[in-house]
Amino acid sequence: MSSIDANTDQETAAKLKSLELLQRPEHSLTGRFIYWAGVAFALVHIYFNTLSTVSELRVSAIHFGGFALLCALMVPMMRCNTSAGRRITLILDILLGCAAIACTLYLIGFEDALYARGVKFDDLDWVFSLCAIFIALEMARRTTGWFIPCMILVALTYVFWWGQYIDGIFGFPGLSLETLLYRSYFSSEGMFGQIARISWTYVFMFILFGAFLVKSGAGDFIIELSRCAAGRMVGGPGFVAVLGSGLMGSVSGSSVANTVSTGVITIPLMQKAGFPARFAAGVEAAASTGGQLMPPVMGAGAFIMASYTQIPYVDVIAVAALPALLYFLSVGFFVRVEAMRSQAQAVELDTRPIGEVFRDGWHYLLPLVVLVSLLIYGFTPTYAAGISIISVVVASWLSKHPMGLKDVFDALAQGSKNMATTAMLLIAVGLVVNVVAMTGIGNTFSLMVAEWAGGSLLITLLLVALASLILGMGLPVTAAYIVLATLSAPALYNLIAEMQLVDMMVNGTLPEVARTIFLLVDADKAALLAEPMSKVDAQQLLALVPGDFKGQLLEQAIDPAHLTMILLSAHMIIFWLSQDSNVTPPVCLTAFAAAAIAKTPPMATGFTAWKIAKGLYIVPLLFAYTNFIGGTTAEVLSIFFFAIFGIYALVGFMEGYLESPLNPLLRLISGVAGGVMLWPHSEWWMSSLGLLVFLALFIYSRSRREIPSGALA
Repeated sequence: MSSIDANTDQETAAKLKSLELLQRPEHSLTGRFIYWAGVAFALVHIYFNTLSTVSELRVSAIHFGGFALLCALMVPMMRCNTSAGRRITLILDILLGCAAIACTLYLIGFEDALYARGVKFDDLDWVFSLCAIFIALEMARRTTGWFIPCMILVALTYVFWWGQYIDGIFGFPGLSLETLLYRSYFSSEGMFGQIARISWTYVFMFILFGAFLVKSGAGDFIIELSRCAAGRMVGGPGFVAVLGSGLMGSVSGSSVANTVSTGVITIPLMQKAGFPARFAAGVEAAASTGGQLMPPVMGAGAFIMASYTQIPYVDVIAVAALPALLYFLSVGFFVRVEAMRSQAQAVELDTRPIGEVFRDGWHYLLPLVVLVSLLIYGFTPTYAAGISIISVVVASWLSKHPMGLKDVFDALAQGSKNMATTAMLLIAVGLVVNVVAMTGIGNTFSLMVAEWAGGSLLITLLLVALASLILGMGLPVTAAYIVLATLSAPALYNLIAEMQLVDMMVNGTLPEVARTIFLLVDADKAALLAEPMSKVDAQQLLALVPGDFKGQLLEQAIDPAHLTMILLSAHMIIFWLSQDSNVTPPVCLTAFAAAAIAKTPPMATGFTAWKIAKGLYIVPLLFAYTNFIGGTTAEVLSIFFFAIFGIYALVGFMEGYLESPLNPLLRLISGVAGGVMLWPHSEWWMSSLGLLVFLALFIYSRSRREIPSGALA
């Protein structure tokens, strides 16, 4: 193993220890306190989300104080090998947690006094606001490292200090430190703003729902069902990883937790079947990453996306289903190809008949049915999650191991533990979002991206992908999505909408009311809009429209419902691209977690996972250039159908293998056929021709393969 991989192993171990929360022993006094505090805090949050009329600002502050205390106790400031060192660390952690509680109580008790003074800070206001920000930074450092605290400090100091010394578009005249602290701590814009509200409502309730499902035994049922369904397929253990991780991820919403929980079963199975160890770890990492794309939970991103776009949560997860399925199919294609190449052997998975497994565990699906049904019928996500939690307990009474009071307490405590680091991360990132809103730097960044891209949607996508990769080196997926969505979603939205506007101009279908704006720009050219025109002329005419009028033009030309779907497409693109930090070196904790299980070099495993997760880049192109989101049912299903075979063809091109090796010419044909099926165009016969070419190539490749004895057919 190289020295780089050795160093990465040490860094990985340290990060995974923090991520998996290797806490103080539960039988200790501290462990028992964490347990019962978690139970109490979960119940408090359920109350806040159902019956409470407490203001959102105060609930957010309580959310911060309680989870800061839990996080301080669960993730120690430092790891000490001596008993004296551990005692000192524990005392410091307790003091820090108590300081967080004090910051919460001060906000609740002295908020009115601040307004009575005309929002003029006294000494205690300075102390507690600075203390609260410091605690948020420290909790973020403990759970994710130094990147987020440093980013927050850069953002905060930009507002009151160094922004005024910058020339050009990023220059900012500055605000006073007092104003910054007020808007960060006392107002509902900073730490306790929109992101914190999403944290204590949607995110917490669904994480708690996942904890109840796992405690009820649903996780074991999912794994066993996956083994029964996929075990005897070509590359069966690999498909168990794909199916199991997809089902688990749809509930847990955490790629690393998904990897750790399913990988300990699937990775050894894949190795036993004959898959290379590094490939087995890469498959598990790529499949677990897809769990955050699979409804209904999708990590915290789906809730934030719904809040940002003001699109109902149920609509977000509805349009996310087929793209997520497409991603898992893309991972499955890599499994199939590698199974053929490695001549994977049949593995006895020691499973019961699938009918028996389903008969014994069908009740585990009832809570998901309840959840989806309530969402479809228009109930809020928090209410649906609350009722679904109750349904988990009720459904468990149909099993051989019904949940009792102790199991309920365990699930409540585990839900709070699972939420602690996520809550502190979201609260800390809220400070950055507040800076972006205060300074207007988000609009500036969007204009800059549009200028760099020269109006090219493809270049814009490449810039966003590069930015997501860089941010992902230090930010978890959710934080990376929040930052990128705040900065670049407006630019993507405008470019996608303008692209569709150009198509309308080219086809001569621009509404009459929209043509009046062009009359103000160039009356002669505007007269040509009544008939189809060339794409170059359409782009040149659109470029003449002043920026202030483009928004009005888009609203008049494009149906409002379709504009909403374009906005969702822009956010979905960013959300998907943000996932690549899970599997892209040099920092890819999901791949590192899988490497730890497979005992493979972390960096090499990361590159393998990155290759297998190519769907993260292909599907966003469909979001941008087709009506995969927001199209008619026929359009969406057609895009989905051809994309399945198009991605399979591209996998064959990348791997040089389908059912048997492909020579360079056949490999190129596979790539061209895949590109034709994925390329956005209205001529269905072109996609059909690409499909026929690929099917012929697949049949030819299958006729040339050799099946040794013992290999899977």
